[in-house]
Amino acid sequence: MRLKRLILASSTAFFAMSCAAFAAKPTEGGYWLQEAATPVMEELIWLHNFVSWIILGITLFVMVLMGYIMFRFSAKRNPVPSKTTHHVGLEVAWTLIPVIILLVMVVPSMRLLYFQDKLPETEMTVKVVGNTWNWEYVYPDFENVESFISNPLEKEEAEAAGVPYLLATDAPLVVPVDTKVKVLVTSSNNLHSFAMPAFGVKMDAVPGRINETWFEVLPGKEGTYYGQCSEICGIKHYKMPIEIKVVSKDAFKQWVANDGAFTTTVASVGGGMTAAQE
Repeated sequence: MRLKRLILASSTAFFAMSCAAFAAKPTEGGYWLQEAATPVMEELIWLHNFVSWIILGITLFVMVLMGYIMFRFSAKRNPVPSKTTHHVGLEVAWTLIPVIILLVMVVPSMRLLYFQDKLPETEMTVKVVGNTWNWEYVYPDFENVESFISNPLEKEEAEAAGVPYLLATDAPLVVPVDTKVKVLVTSSNNLHSFAMPAFGVKMDAVPGRINETWFEVLPGKEGTYYGQCSEICGIKHYKMPIEIKVVSKDAFKQWVANDGAFTTTVASVGGGMTAAQE
């Protein structure tokens, strides 16, 4: 844990000079990772920073070595070139060191891959169906919450509501905070990909197949998160945003009790939620 904290703190300080700060949603001009909202994303950020420092060390070593070679073995300083063809020590070193580096990286990588893929004991399930071109959300655990279609807001609607165009929707997926959620992902027609960067989630939606993933939004991370379809799926691929509204457990219970609405207005089937739910 101390090593993780040291790497996270060092990475933050190092990259602060050259990149935007972490953001819970896409920011204009930003090109760094979004702020982690789940344990999986926290581990992804840690591994990314860990590997980045290894890459930086290798890059600096190669640059210094190449500079030394160009200086020490230039034609002016080395008029009679060396005819050495074999060096057992060097050959062992340049074979063994990369193997050790790869082993150092593969252990946390495989651990994280297992953490992502092995579903824990989840507390609720949502089903996500990709269509052309929108998402349908189903809550199989709650019979009174009917499935609904999530469509992107038009530009005028997004501007009037003060939400990001091509990211905000008329019907977000609503989930409770601090809850392990199983996500069943499929498609009704062609390939899509359900991706939420802040959650560390990216799962392909394949026709005739159900893929599984999961997430658990950390306590204190309530809010609205944005993602997009990450598989080119046709002419309106850009119009398949993903909006997830994370609320408290009490607010989610109220939402379920109101048949999928934050007021007594019920979400319409296939038509998204009403404006009262925003």
